[in-house]
Amino acid sequence: MASNAPRLLHQLGQSLWLDNITRDLLDSGTLKRYIDEFSVTGLTSNPTIFDNAISRNSWYDTEIREQLDAGATGEGLFFTLAIEDLGRAADLFLPVYRRSGTVDGFVSLEVSPLLAYDTNATVAQAKALHAKAGRPNLFIKIPGTTEGLPAIEESIFAGVPVNVTLLFSTDQYKAAADAYMKGLERRVAAGLSADVRSVASLFVSRWDVAVSGKVPAELRNTLGMAVSKQAYKAYRDILESDRFQRLANAGARAQRLLFASTGTKDKTASDTLYIAGLAAPNTVNTMPEETLLAFADHGEPARALPRDGGEVEAVLAAHVKAGINLTVLAAQLQSDGAKGFVKSWNELLEAIGSKSKVLA
Repeated sequence: MASNAPRLLHQLGQSLWLDNITRDLLDSGTLKRYIDEFSVTGLTSNPTIFDNAISRNSWYDTEIREQLDAGATGEGLFFTLAIEDLGRAADLFLPVYRRSGTVDGFVSLEVSPLLAYDTNATVAQAKALHAKAGRPNLFIKIPGTTEGLPAIEESIFAGVPVNVTLLFSTDQYKAAADAYMKGLERRVAAGLSADVRSVASLFVSRWDVAVSGKVPAELRNTLGMAVSKQAYKAYRDILESDRFQRLANAGARAQRLLFASTGTKDKTASDTLYIAGLAAPNTVNTMPEETLLAFADHGEPARALPRDGGEVEAVLAAHVKAGINLTVLAAQLQSDGAKGFVKSWNELLEAIGSKSKVLA
């Protein structure tokens, strides 16, 4: 029997977003149903999701043929397909976007990870993609790597809404928040509106995968949650800081903390582990479709995270005692994630190339 857990989580003040987008999800009315029945108020996408959708199905074949006839290839062809899907999704979320005072109801599109070390090219593509989509409720995803931070600041200064992705630790989150605020401060100094939206996406489950088998049994599947709760405390501290309050006074809104990678990877653990455990107002949880359906089916009504994150320091200290260097691991996870994005991107372009040959 379906639970009302998604609705209760929404009422607690957390946004439930879907980490998936396919043509079928739109054409079948499934996404609309998730909005209506499960309080879904936004979605995220990534190259792997599009790769699977394009290579394993015929949903895009007609449009790919049309694009090929028009002379489009590779990356350009992909962005046309992605913007078509995300534009339709953004339109479905437009009532949420308006009802929430433009806080919620966003969809996300990623810049090419091949531009990761080129700030100017990343900013140029972010501006071009946002303009091409023509939707106010579309985030451009930019990795929160050391090289990505200047591109985040520049894109925010240029008025492009940004989903900062690939964040793993509290320090990485703080650096992304700093880049966001720098971009806003420059806008205020230039006499521009400080109302440019952003989310900061913290990846949760990969921590627990990384230390699986390396920590005592009682610490199993606790690290991702502890890091997330520590980042939540930092998020609340930033929102209450004099620096952000000055920006808020000029019209800025919170760069909301977003919990990503919240599908449970350990088959022996609860399939809603990272949903029930990370309920917090003015945050987002973007979840895979199977996790959303599991939470809708048997999720327990969640209690809000304490303002200070709770007993996280003890959990983190126990991991350090078990031999886990959290700083080194955070850097490794981000580096691996960035390489994974490039791999997924190349696989996506290969899939489009293969499909193009067949359809041509």
